[in-house]
Amino acid sequence: MHSLPARTKWRVSHAAQSGFHFPGSCLGAHLVMRPDVLNPLFAEVEALKGVGPQLAKPLKRLELARVVDILFHLPVSWIERKRLDSLEPGYAGHVVAVQVTPVDYRQSGGRGPFRVHTRDRVGNGLTLTYFNNPGWAKKQLPLGEARIVSGRLDLYGEELQIVHPDYVVPAEEAAELPEREPVYPLSEGLTNRRMADFAGQALARVPALEEWIEPSLAAHREWPPWAEALSLAHQDPTALKARARLAYDEVFANQLALMLVRASSRKRRGVPLKGHGSITGALKLPYAPTGAQSGAIGEIQGDMQQAVPMLRLLQGDVGSGKTLVALMALLTAVEAGAQGALLAPTEILARQHFATLTRQLAGLAVNVAILTGREKGRAREATLMGLADGSIHILVGTHAIFQQGVAYRRLGLAVIDEQHRFGVAQRMMLSDKAERPPHLLVMTATPIPRTLTLAQYGEMDVSRLDEMPPGRQPIETRVLSSERLEEVVDALARHVAAGGQAYWVCPLVEESEVLDQAAAEQRAQLLKLRFGDKVGLVHGRMKGPEKDAVMAAFQRGDIAVLVATTVIEVGVDVPDATLMIIEGADRFGLAQLHQLRGRVGRGEGRSVCLLLRGNALSETARARLALMRETNDGFRIAEEDLRLRGAGEILGTRQSGEARFRLATPELIHDLIQPATDDARLLVDRDGGLDGPRGRAARILLYLFERDAAVALLRSG
Repeated sequence: MHSLPARTKWRVSHAAQSGFHFPGSCLGAHLVMRPDVLNPLFAEVEALKGVGPQLAKPLKRLELARVVDILFHLPVSWIERKRLDSLEPGYAGHVVAVQVTPVDYRQSGGRGPFRVHTRDRVGNGLTLTYFNNPGWAKKQLPLGEARIVSGRLDLYGEELQIVHPDYVVPAEEAAELPEREPVYPLSEGLTNRRMADFAGQALARVPALEEWIEPSLAAHREWPPWAEALSLAHQDPTALKARARLAYDEVFANQLALMLVRASSRKRRGVPLKGHGSITGALKLPYAPTGAQSGAIGEIQGDMQQAVPMLRLLQGDVGSGKTLVALMALLTAVEAGAQGALLAPTEILARQHFATLTRQLAGLAVNVAILTGREKGRAREATLMGLADGSIHILVGTHAIFQQGVAYRRLGLAVIDEQHRFGVAQRMMLSDKAERPPHLLVMTATPIPRTLTLAQYGEMDVSRLDEMPPGRQPIETRVLSSERLEEVVDALARHVAAGGQAYWVCPLVEESEVLDQAAAEQRAQLLKLRFGDKVGLVHGRMKGPEKDAVMAAFQRGDIAVLVATTVIEVGVDVPDATLMIIEGADRFGLAQLHQLRGRVGRGEGRSVCLLLRGNALSETARARLALMRETNDGFRIAEEDLRLRGAGEILGTRQSGEARFRLATPELIHDLIQPATDDARLLVDRDGGLDGPRGRAARILLYLFERDAAVALLRSG
């Protein structure tokens, strides 16, 4: 690729985080230039006065790398400043502004605090305390000269004090102190005043833009214009309609982009695939499909018979039988003379799918192969040749099946497992692997609330598996204090002695594989002191063959206790494991706890999940654990997870494929998703799409919220 201007490179790399940019060889086709009117907002944050290399660091820790990021970084609360004529202890705990006169300086020994003793107009004492730079404090507060000081008033014993006043100004400038001040999320090295100043500079750069909201909707909701809404959101804590309008803009941009992607897909022509039943009919199933599975299979096969490429999301709770539905779809493609590809997010899951399909298709004339980053040399070459000449019917793999050297003779269906790991961009990349776009089925074992289904996957048709296959056992869930760790280890010993197997998942310290690995290694070492070689360890930083060897030993029963990080969250299937222990369970999200719990309860034996919690529980953590104890219903858990934690974290730790919402809270998404979807449909169907008057304004909106790959797709398609 030819080198790009620095500004353009930044736009590509940053905007890719939105999930709507299309990576890969066709990048140039999608590099539609942003309208010039938005350039002041997409300048790097260093363009703001006062932002140098030092201040840029804490800003970028907050993901505020450009002016537009500052603009969308809204206050989380407000300071109400009380103007006082004189001080009284009853005002302790409030932010106050009062006129005082410094009367004395006192420096504690060594590195102790520097104190300025002052008197108000009636002689009440106030101590101003500084923990650094006494010279600066003396300059601000010369003895005998009146100053207006402002900050939080506290009572220290019998003494009133303010630690590091927010403002110190001459008495004649008292009117310049704001009575109300926004409070922003901050990072070390930033002050609230600095952030407010940067927000003011960002607001000054806001251009005049045409309205993109349908006029009657804006009037009905009493929403202010966009620029006015931004100003109000930064300056007025009561401006709820302004915040709602900004949230709507973000949701509307998202829904419009998804609708344009869907419209583009509908214009393309794929290959109708109709199976004849010779392979699916010969398949020996472990049980009769549930009603939900049969319904989903029928919907998928109906889609595949159409010339318009299928774009369908299959949602199913843990253990609801998504793999069987996917297998029937893949075999339908094979019966129609096409090839199928099954993409898994991890190598562990890919190899498990490969083993499952190989076992289920034994004796049938279906050739299944696997391709991950580990396949090298002759084995890899043989697979690539088999794909190219059509002798391989189904390919299972990881991202390796995206690589340029992988060519199919006739790819008819792509199945993507664990959809939340892949954004709009990634789930469309396989289209480049066939002369005509393949049908696409994407699956998730994380139940998703309806509002987020619309927001994340609005361009897809949706099938739900809300029944469990026969024999699936409910899992008993208990919550225990981590102080009872020794009792838990004793219970584990009894379980192992009786021939049982167990998972022990280590706490999610933070979004860091390194720290999670350290926690897992430490726990494995301690358990080996008790159980010896019966303990195995698996984490995300291990090499593929190492992980496979441990998992194979666990599946054979050679290992009784598997200590793991969340690498086992999706797909790992060991029916004989009936005990799940999750350490530090209060640090996990509900959806992730539910996924981990779903690793047990897969066989005929009674299964138990022990959630070990810390002692200092937040109300949210307490509610999460109580719900886990109460229900095994993943769809109910997903709705509650949305309410408790928000759309940005619905899937546990942030995944690379997620579309991010910065202005729309979960409550606002719930309220706005349907009108935004209806408005987007109105724009596309009635108002001329992006080429009509309102559409041209909406085109600017798509760039503003970095959903502009939809514009690129429209042009290239």
